[in-house]
Amino acid sequence: MPHSRTGTIPSVGVTYVHAKVSNPRRPGEDAVDLELLIDTGAIYSVVPGPVLEALGIPRLQRQDFTLADGTHQAYDVGEAFFELGADLGTSKVIFGPAGVTPLLGAFTLESLGLMVNPVTRELLPMRLVLAGMAG
Repeated sequence: MPHSRTGTIPSVGVTYVHAKVSNPRRPGEDAVDLELLIDTGAIYSVVPGPVLEALGIPRLQRQDFTLADGTHQAYDVGEAFFELGADLGTSKVIFGPAGVTPLLGAFTLESLGLMVNPVTRELLPMRLVLAGMAG
């Protein structure tokens, strides 16, 4: 289901979007099309490690995360280029295990200027505010 500025089609409180993910050093080149589950409770996005490795995305650091079941796990983190329709940008991404459901996290949504309507689960543009900017 394609992303548009008017949102996505929600299914039982779960929202998926199609996005292209590529190496930020070569944005759009050799991009992989993924269906990502929008998870506003996740800070970073998650993509299977083998996909990120195939794109040549380097592992920049290793961070500890608390999983939904309360357990702790360390994962490698890199940076990827995301394309959701006309919305483009880079964001941190976790090298997830092979076969993991790809997730689109809050940090990536915000970096693309997007938000999720908590009632309708639609993907919408954020109201972007700059304070203290005088023209």
